[in-house]
Amino acid sequence: MEPPEPPPSPADAHGPTDDRAGRRRDSASARGRRRANPAGHPNAHPPLGRPDDRAPYGHADDRTPYGHADERAPYVHVDERAPYVHADERAPYGRPDERAPYGRPDERAPYGRSEEGAPYGRPEEGAPYGRPDEHGPSGRLDGRAVDGQGAYPPSLELGSREQGDEYGAPRHAFQAAEGWPDGRETRQPEPPRQDARTPKSGGQAPNSPRGRARKQRRGRGGSAAERAREPRGHWVLMALGSLALITLLLLDGFANGAVGESPKHEPKHEPAPAPADVMSGGPVVNLAGGTPHSLRTPPKTIALTFDDGPDPKWTPKLLDVLKRHGAHATFFSIGAHIAQQPAIVKRMLAEGNEIGSHTYTHVDMASAPAWRNRLELDLTQRALAGAAGVHTRLIRMPYSSVPNGLTAPEWRAAQQAGKDGYLVVLTDRDTEDWQKPGVDKIVQAALAAEKGGRGAIVMLHDAGGDRTETVAAVEQMIVRLQARGYRFTTVSQAMGLPPADVPATGSEKAIGWTLVAAQRTASALTGWMQLLFMIAGVLCAVRLAVLLVFAHVHRQRARRSRLPENLRAPSGPGSALNALGEPTGPDAPPSVTVIVPAYNEEAGIAATVRSLLDTDYPGPLEVIVVDDGSTDRTAEIVERLALPSVRLMRKPNGGKPGALNVGIAASYGEILVLVDGDTVFQRDTIRNLVAPLAADPSVGAVSGNTKVANRRGLLGQWQHLEYVIGFNLDRRMFDVARCMPTIPGAIGAFRRRTLVSVGGVPTDTLAEDTDLTMAICRGGWRVVYAEHALAWTEVPSSLRQLWRQRYRWCYGTLQAMWKHRGALVERGPFGRRCLIYLTAFQVILPLFAPAVDLFALFGLFFMDPVAPIAMWALFAGAQVAAGGYALWLDGEKLRPLWTMPLQQVVYRQLLYLVVVQSVVTALLGTRLRWHTIRRTGTFGDAGLGLGRDTDLGPGPPAGIAAP
Repeated sequence: MEPPEPPPSPADAHGPTDDRAGRRRDSASARGRRRANPAGHPNAHPPLGRPDDRAPYGHADDRTPYGHADERAPYVHVDERAPYVHADERAPYGRPDERAPYGRPDERAPYGRSEEGAPYGRPEEGAPYGRPDEHGPSGRLDGRAVDGQGAYPPSLELGSREQGDEYGAPRHAFQAAEGWPDGRETRQPEPPRQDARTPKSGGQAPNSPRGRARKQRRGRGGSAAERAREPRGHWVLMALGSLALITLLLLDGFANGAVGESPKHEPKHEPAPAPADVMSGGPVVNLAGGTPHSLRTPPKTIALTFDDGPDPKWTPKLLDVLKRHGAHATFFSIGAHIAQQPAIVKRMLAEGNEIGSHTYTHVDMASAPAWRNRLELDLTQRALAGAAGVHTRLIRMPYSSVPNGLTAPEWRAAQQAGKDGYLVVLTDRDTEDWQKPGVDKIVQAALAAEKGGRGAIVMLHDAGGDRTETVAAVEQMIVRLQARGYRFTTVSQAMGLPPADVPATGSEKAIGWTLVAAQRTASALTGWMQLLFMIAGVLCAVRLAVLLVFAHVHRQRARRSRLPENLRAPSGPGSALNALGEPTGPDAPPSVTVIVPAYNEEAGIAATVRSLLDTDYPGPLEVIVVDDGSTDRTAEIVERLALPSVRLMRKPNGGKPGALNVGIAASYGEILVLVDGDTVFQRDTIRNLVAPLAADPSVGAVSGNTKVANRRGLLGQWQHLEYVIGFNLDRRMFDVARCMPTIPGAIGAFRRRTLVSVGGVPTDTLAEDTDLTMAICRGGWRVVYAEHALAWTEVPSSLRQLWRQRYRWCYGTLQAMWKHRGALVERGPFGRRCLIYLTAFQVILPLFAPAVDLFALFGLFFMDPVAPIAMWALFAGAQVAAGGYALWLDGEKLRPLWTMPLQQVVYRQLLYLVVVQSVVTALLGTRLRWHTIRRTGTFGDAGLGLGRDTDLGPGPPAGIAAP
C-alpha cells in the first residue's frame, strides 16, 4: 500500500513554481519520487523502513519520513529542512532566510523568538501553532490537530489533550499500538490535514506578503496574556509585608519585654539617696515650678492603687469588688496593656475610677536613658488617647515604693517627669502582694496604722500573675475599714486635686487609635505565630518519623525481593549490542528502548550515550537520541559516536515532552526508559530498573535513584543531601503507600502499555514527569522505587541556576496537582494520600516558613531565647540523624552531614521563596517559560575521556564510575 500523498504547498496549489535558482519544480515529480520506496519493501526493517533507515518510508540515509538522503523533514527536497518549502528554505511558507513559519529571519521556532524554550509559541506560549492557553507541542490549532511538523509520524500521534479536559482515556492513534514489538499492527498514516488557518474566499493567503506582514505584527504584539512575563511586583509586596511583620513583632517585643513586677536592675554600688525633704515628705510629689511639694493623705481616707494592669482576668474582678462596695481606686496601668485592653480602660473610667501612667513597658526609669523615659511616657499617653480618649497627669515609676526609699537616680527620673507636668505618686503602704504572701499578710500590711485613723495610699497589683489573694484582700479591707468610717477614693480626690483625666484632642485620638490597633494586631500576630511555630514543628517532627519508618519498611521489602531469572547478568560483556528485533521467547528479557531527549547537551551527551550501552542488561536494547533543535554540537557528537543500536532523530525545538513523544513513537521496546541528556547510568542500572516491571505485571512504571554527580562545593553538598534525604526518603514512603507523585526525568522506566493508556508524555504542564506519574497512578498502575537503579546527573552549580530549575519544578508541580485534583474524590489511595501530603508539606508549610523563621529570630531577642534555640537544636539534631540513616541506606559517606545546619540558613530559604514565586505566578495566571540550566560538562571532566575535544569515533563504551 502506498503512503498517502502530502498536501500541496500553497505554491503548488497554483501549479509549478520557481525555486530560488530559477528552476521549475513540479510537485507531481516529488510525489513520484516518494512513491519509489513503499512501506512494503522486502528489505524494510520493522515496521516501515529499511535496516538503515531512520524513519519510515525513507532510503538508507533518511532521517525523516517521506524524505530522501539528505532530508531532515517530510515532503521536502534534498536540502530542505521543513515541509512545503524550496531547496534552500528553512521554514514552511517562509522566506529563504526564515527559521520559523510566519516568523522573523532570526527566529528558531514558529511564531516565536529565538530565546523561546517552547516551540511554535510566543515567549509566553508553550504550545506549537497553538493559542496562548496551550502548553505543549503538537497542540491544536483552532480546534484541529496539527500535522506532524517533525514531531512524530502521524500514525503514532501522541498529541496532548486540550487544556481543561477532565482526566480520562487518551484519544490518540498511539493507543492502537497494542502488542508491540512482536506481532505489531502497523497502521498507514493518515493524510496530513490542511492548515486550519486557510483563509476563506477573498481573504489574504498566509504565504502572501500582506499575510506574512500581518502575522509578524501579531507575533510582535499579541494579547495582554501573551505579553505577560513572570510576576515581579509581588516581591515588593512581600518585602513590604515582611517589613510590616517585623515591625509588628518588634512592637510586640518592645511592649512585652518586661511584664509584671519583675526585679529591677540593681546597680553594682548602692546609689545615693534622694534629698532629705523628699524622703521625709508625703507620697504625692508635685514638682510644678521646679520646687517639690509633698502631699499627704487626709485622715480616714484610703486611696487604693493597682499597678501593672489592666489584666483581662484580674482587673475586671477587682472592678467588680469596688463597684459592689461603692469604692473607687486609681489604676497605674502599663501603656502596652492599655492598648491591648481598651474596653477595660473604658470601664475603669466609666465607674468613677482614675488611671495613671506606669510607663509603656514597665521600664526601670532610674536606669533607662532620658530619651527612653520620654518615649515610654509619650506612648502611654497615646495609648490612653486611643483607648479611652483621655490623657493623665499621674505617674508612678516602676519599682518605686515609699518616699524614704527613693534613690538619687529615681529622684532624677521623677524630676524629669515633673518637668513634663506629671504628678509623681508613691505609696504609704507597700503590700508586696506580687510575692503572694497570703491574704492575711496583705491585709495586715495595708492596715498597719489603722488605729491611728490616718489615711494612706495603698499599693497593690492587678496583673503580673495570679492575683487571687489580692482580690480577696481588697474585699476584706473595704468591708473592714468602711465599717470604721473610712472612705475609699482616688488619689486626686483624696488630695483635693483636679481630676487627673484630661480629654484628648481629635488628632491625638486618631494617632492613639492607630497605636492601639497596631499593638493589638501585633499581640494577636504573636499569638498566632507561636501557634504556627508549634504546629510546624510538630508536623515536621511527625513527617520525619514517618519517613524513617517507611524507609525501614521499604528496605526490608527490597531485601526480600529477588531479581527475575531472565534478568540475571550474563558472564560475558554487556549485551547492549544486541539489536532489537531478535526473536524472543516467553522467558526472554523484555526488549528495552532508552529515549534521550537532548537540547544543547554537547557537554555530556557522549558520556550519557556510552553509559547506556555499557550495560549488563541481558535483553535487546536500543537507544534513541532525540535532538530537540539544539544549536550546539549535540547531534554532531551523537553521529560521530557511530555506536551500534543508537538512533539519532532530529526535530524542531519543541520542549522536552515533545521530544520524548517523538522517541516513544519511533521506539520498538516493550519497556521504555526515559533519560535526561545530562545523566549517566551504571552498568547494572537498566537491569535493576526493569526488574520490578518484569517481576510484577501490576507495576506500570519504576522510579530510579538519582545521584548528584557534581557535588563539590557547599551548594553541591546541599543538593546531594536533598536528593538523598528529601527525594529518596519521600519516594520510599510513596512506594510503600502506593501514591508515587513523581518519576524523575533523569531516570524512569515505563511499560509501553502504560504510556499508551495515558496518551504518552503530557505536554500541558512544565513538570511533565510529575504530570505523567500522577496520570499513571490514577490509571490504576503501581509505581515503585528501585533504589539500586542508580543514575548520576548534573545539578545547578549556582544559586541563579538552582532558582530557575526549582522554579520550573515547583510551578509545574502546582500545575500537575491542579490538573489531577479530581483524584481527591476518586477511589484509590493516590489523591487522598499524595495530593494532601504535597499540599501540606510542599505548598502550605513553605509559604509560611519565612514568617516562622522571622518569628524564631524574634523569639531570640524579645522572648525567652531558650525555647527557640532548644527547638532549633532538637530539629537540627533530628534532621542530622535522619540524614545519616538516609545516607547509610544509599551507601553514601556521612561526611556531608556537617553542612546540614548551614542548609537551614540559606538553601531552605531559597526553596521557600521559590514556592512563594510559583504560587503567585499560578494565582496571577502568568505562563512560565521553560527554564534551561547551563551544563558544565561534569562527566566530560570526570576522567571519562569525553570532553569536547575527545575522539568521538567508534570504540568500546566508556566505563562510567561513580563521580
